[in-house]
Amino acid sequence: MEQTRGRCLRMLAGGLVLTVLAGAAAAQETAPIKVLLENDRVRVFETRYKPGEENRNVPRDGRVIRALTGGTLLRTYADGKTERIEWKSGEVRYNPPAVGPTPQYTTKNVGNSDLVLYVVVLK
Repeated sequence: MEQTRGRCLRMLAGGLVLTVLAGAAAAQETAPIKVLLENDRVRVFETRYKPGEENRNVPRDGRVIRALTGGTLLRTYADGKTERIEWKSGEVRYNPPAVGPTPQYTTKNVGNSDLVLYVVVLK
């Protein structure tokens, strides 16, 4: 009985370690966001996608985006549909706020160099 209990505790501890390591690996794949300004009306941030990095927390509010350095993002929707988005350095786009049940998506840098975006999210 004691042997079984000890084995279960070791398995539980091992599972916890694997969960923590998996979370750390996933965090390293997520594009970092550097908040430059935030108040009750606006959130301004810069995000840098290294090749292969993803953003799993795409804002759904209206936003203005300027590419500080160009590149290619792959947008992947929950249903598996994908869309390539090409950015040229200096290009500015407006993404309107999500209305209704718009599909969730993630973005991933599928290019060979860093993609840096300056984002203004309207609250």
